[in-house]
Amino acid sequence: MNIREIKNEDSTAIKKIIQDSLESLGLAIPGTAYFDPQLDDLHGYYNSLANANYWVAEIDNKVVGGIGIAPFNEQDNVCELQKLYLSPEAQGLGIARKLMETALLFASKYYDKCYLETQHELKAACSLYEKFGFTLLPEALPGSEHSAMDAWYIKSLK
Repeated sequence: MNIREIKNEDSTAIKKIIQDSLESLGLAIPGTAYFDPQLDDLHGYYNSLANANYWVAEIDNKVVGGIGIAPFNEQDNVCELQKLYLSPEAQGLGIARKLMETALLFASKYYDKCYLETQHELKAACSLYEKFGFTLLPEALPGSEHSAMDAWYIKSLK
């Protein structure tokens, strides 16, 4: 398994993983990452932002997942953990944990806090976030773009 920064040619594979995952969960709906306009060019999107990055995980040179960090509220020095998705064959192998470690190490260099949005029904994801020290918030932070999410987490990076 290898984790590396996204390349331009990875965008199509990651888009498919994200959309297939959301479809399998019945979440191919407005208000989720499924319809994010940046999905067509995640490489370009993350490279256009300051203090942002997206990483992919590979097994046998095949992209099987990814994770991103992007600014969320620059005034309060908060970033957002974004688009953590794995293909089915990559689940249960510890890859999400490695992606989280990579993203949070990067985030801690630039931000004070990390925010994320998910759904309560995604129990494995919520459990992972809690293991990494994220705490559940009662509501979304102002500026949230994914209205279909119903679980919001924050973590201090300092």
